[in-house]
Amino acid sequence: MNNAAHALFQPFRLGNLELPTRVVMAPMTRSFSPGGVPNAGVVEYYRRRAAAGVGLIVTEGTTINHKAANGYPNVPRFYGEDALAGWKQVVDAVHAAGGKIVPQLWHVGNVRKLGTEPDASVPGYGPMEKLKDGQVVVHGMTQADIDEVVAAYAQAARDAQAIGMDGVELHGAHGYLIDQFFWEGSNQRSDGYGGSLANRSRFAIEVIKAVRAAVGPDFPIIFRFSQWKQQDYTARLVQTPEELAAFLKPLSDAGVDIFHCSTRRFWEPEFEGSDLNLAGWTRQLTGKPTITVGSVGLDGEFLQFMVKTDKVAKPASLENLLERLNRQEFDLVAVGRALLVDADWALKVREGREQDILPFSREALMSLD
Repeated sequence: MNNAAHALFQPFRLGNLELPTRVVMAPMTRSFSPGGVPNAGVVEYYRRRAAAGVGLIVTEGTTINHKAANGYPNVPRFYGEDALAGWKQVVDAVHAAGGKIVPQLWHVGNVRKLGTEPDASVPGYGPMEKLKDGQVVVHGMTQADIDEVVAAYAQAARDAQAIGMDGVELHGAHGYLIDQFFWEGSNQRSDGYGGSLANRSRFAIEVIKAVRAAVGPDFPIIFRFSQWKQQDYTARLVQTPEELAAFLKPLSDAGVDIFHCSTRRFWEPEFEGSDLNLAGWTRQLTGKPTITVGSVGLDGEFLQFMVKTDKVAKPASLENLLERLNRQEFDLVAVGRALLVDADWALKVREGREQDILPFSREALMSLD
């Protein structure tokens, strides 16, 4: 084994969750599930990465059973016998290859546009009503809507447990529904879900508590959050470690086992006066294990690839990452595009074959290799 990378390939244990390595596959929307059903190509896509040493796979976002949960064509869903049977095949294949897997449970909220599958007539749902030319383009959620969505998250978690998943991840980041409640800009409600950040966190806390009640005490709940949104990469939910602590404690107390701290570049300090990144601060403030993420293994961050470009992100040194992991700044490392383009990324790192790692370009998004 490549001694420098030793820390990445140590086992991790949390309760009943035992991972063979610290390498996590980050959730990445791939849109290769027509009708919302993961097919044989999706099964093989995840299996190959588990076989090459990814300890934990977090699936691409998979939608819960609510009519407005989906925002994009061909993304998988996590309800219905056909889709759950497809996910069961994914689970079995990943387990047979020696890996562990959790679904990322997803509701896009107000990002959804009229005309989107499965029912084109359903608008986005969000904290606030939005009209355009007299037509409701975002339905402001009532208490009944909130209760329905919370129940849908709980049911998805129950189904995940039933088909053998190793936990669940709740997508609370990047400007989707849970995150929309966190932000003052998208949540100006005057009821108990609006106002202070503590109130704006209430929806997330209800989801976490409902999921915990559905799966019992020993089934891992991962919560993904970010300081930024897709709509504003410079946005900050909290400005200081004290504010971060006040934000995270209720989520932790509600039942989160692991925090997945989404940043664009893992090496950037979160607050002035400390080298700690968001995962480092979160671990220190909550005492819970954390996953770091953000341009791991590549020299170009993902924003460059959101537009048509000929740019290529080449493999980058892991030295800084490994130093931080060895210092126990965080516990697990999520790898996104580097793993998307190269299923054998973890194996090549483990064997010291970094020179063989494939570079990332937009072309990689066009196929499911």
